[in-house]
Amino acid sequence: MSETYRIEMKNCAFFARHGVLSEEEVLGQRFFVDAALDVDRGQALEIDSIEDTVHYGEAFQVIEAVVMGKRKLLIESLALDIAKALCARFPQIRLAAITVRKPSAPIPGVLDHVQVTVTHAA
Repeated sequence: MSETYRIEMKNCAFFARHGVLSEEEVLGQRFFVDAALDVDRGQALEIDSIEDTVHYGEAFQVIEAVVMGKRKLLIESLALDIAKALCARFPQIRLAAITVRKPSAPIPGVLDHVQVTVTHAA
């Protein structure tokens, strides 16, 4: 098995309309995404090559396109779609762990946020 390194992106913020309730579709809310990407080391580090690694500016755009795309009822499903899209765009990703946080979860109680983490192996 080849060596890997990890790229982490924290608190990527978006305003979107995911959720089960119709009010969530109408009103929308903030979502935060963390991506932990285990990347095949290859030659990227030795030759200092952006072409051989995961360009995190482009990775952000992939995450944004998924979050701002088709509405999902479950943030679990949203996280899986993000992981699959990142692995499809960057074949050097071996494992993508995606966390989606929903700070305004519509539940009768006080909490900081609800979050899920989905792991996808490429």
